[in-house]
Amino acid sequence: MKTFANIVLGLFIVEVVIAAPSRQGRQAPGYDTYDASNYDVDLENLNVENQDIYDYDDGLTIDEPQIEIGTLPPIVDSRRQTVASQEEEEEELPLKPLNPAQSSGGSGLLGPDTQAGLPTCLLCTCLGGSVYCDDVKLDTVPPLPKETTHFYARYNKIKKINKSDFAEMNKLKRIDVTSNEISEIDEDAFRTLPALQELVVRENKVRQLPELPNAMTLIDASHNKLGSNGLKREAFKEMHNLLYLYLTDNNLDHVPLPLPQTLRSLHLQNNNIQMLHEDTFCNLKDVNYIRKALEDIRLDGNPINLSKTPHAYICLPRVPTGRLY
Repeated sequence: MKTFANIVLGLFIVEVVIAAPSRQGRQAPGYDTYDASNYDVDLENLNVENQDIYDYDDGLTIDEPQIEIGTLPPIVDSRRQTVASQEEEEEELPLKPLNPAQSSGGSGLLGPDTQAGLPTCLLCTCLGGSVYCDDVKLDTVPPLPKETTHFYARYNKIKKINKSDFAEMNKLKRIDVTSNEISEIDEDAFRTLPALQELVVRENKVRQLPELPNAMTLIDASHNKLGSNGLKREAFKEMHNLLYLYLTDNNLDHVPLPLPQTLRSLHLQNNNIQMLHEDTFCNLKDVNYIRKALEDIRLDGNPINLSKTPHAYICLPRVPTGRLY
């Protein structure tokens, strides 16, 4: 058996040797083999083209920064250089003087200066043509911008209205100085204002109402000290646009006549009116006359009995409010 195994192993080795390809057979066709013996190059006679162009040793020097031992190179901040250059440019720009706010009645950015040294529109609030100076402890009317159309100075301590306070305010339509301490108003304080339509001076100490423009539509002088001489004779006769007349809580002893036909509301409560005439509201010469506009008349709080003069209200759409007994 040992001999038979040796014979089989020998035959297997012979077959492997016969099946292995030769060295030449493994070489790919068309490729030359590397022949080291025939690959000698004459380096001495080798000619390199453009050799002079790339002569790196011909006068080429590179300056390198000289850094001392033990120190670091300075750090340059490009952002600081940019900011510094901008600051230098800004310093070179010429400075132009600012336009100061104009004096009384001027049209500066914040309006004219008040007596306190502050511009009106800084002390008060200016919105468009309206100036609001409510509850800012004013004791005088501040100078207003020329474009003012509505002025509010309620809940202050203003004691007097001078002629110069609203001088040349040609666009002023409404003045409201409710709840101040006003006891005196110059005679021409309002008369020369061509656009004035609404005046509210309620809750003050006014004893006499000055002459007003004929363009008035609303007058409110309630809660003052107007007496028998507190209104001018025929004060409202020429006010053909007057709609609302409020004279509540004064000391009036008569209804101010004549009243314009446009009047819608008349408040006279809490005064001292003791008598009405038949022609106070109606036209005795025209029995068919009807006063349609005047729908709101308040006479309550007066020492008068409305039932004693029934013909005084026959032309009205409503009977006045007041005592009937």
